Amino acid sequence: MSNTSAYPLRVEGKLDEPLSRWLWLVKWLLAIPHYVALLFLWIAFLAVSIVAFFAILFTERYPRSLFNFNVGVLRWTWRVSFYSFNALGTDRYPPFTLGPEPDYPATLEVAYPEHLSRGLVLIKWWLLAIPQYLIVALFAGGASSGGLVTLLVCIAGVALLFTGAYPRGIYDFVIGMNRWGFRVVAYAALMTDQYPPFRLDMGGAEPDAAPEQAPTSAPAAGAMS
Repeated sequence: MSNTSAYPLRVEGKLDEPLSRWLWLVKWLLAIPHYVALLFLWIAFLAVSIVAFFAILFTERYPRSLFNFNVGVLRWTWRVSFYSFNALGTDRYPPFTLGPEPDYPATLEVAYPEHLSRGLVLIKWWLLAIPQYLIVALFAGGASSGGLVTLLVCIAGVALLFTGAYPRGIYDFVIGMNRWGFRVVAYAALMTDQYPPFRLDMGGAEPDAAPEQAPTSAPAAGAMS
């Protein structure tokens, strides 16, 4: 049994095998409509976060409707990231929606906080989060160069092109880095007071998720009395 505590934000991604050997080469082009939509959604995300800042400061609560909108933006972003060059985990085109899509292989949820600290809202998004920003910068890289996530995903793409298989070790590592990044975004966007753990939770499922049960084997012949 794991002692890992659950974080309020849950990021999961199921590797959608088999994957096309070549489709990843053009996913950047296919995802352009999503990138355009996300540009405007992230502008709205920042505006909503500013409004939420003052709401938390005066009421200690994140307005539910604003919270749901920002969760939707994160959810949409994760689906596009999982499809494209943050994971290449599926060939299924992401839906254009802020709502949950439980049948899509990439899911993201954030538990709504009933109470948030007035004091933390003043410092967590810039001062307390600085160490986390430095780590995530290594994962994501800058505007002119890709980070570790991009490098490993490209290696996985080349492996997929020549072997038809996505290296599982790379996949687990990439999902862990994405999960860390989204936790930091949720914390910096004032959606939780729980500090992101300095822990790389690798794999498609959250560390506290129930493992899949193995099928029950039939009793061996002769074992029955």
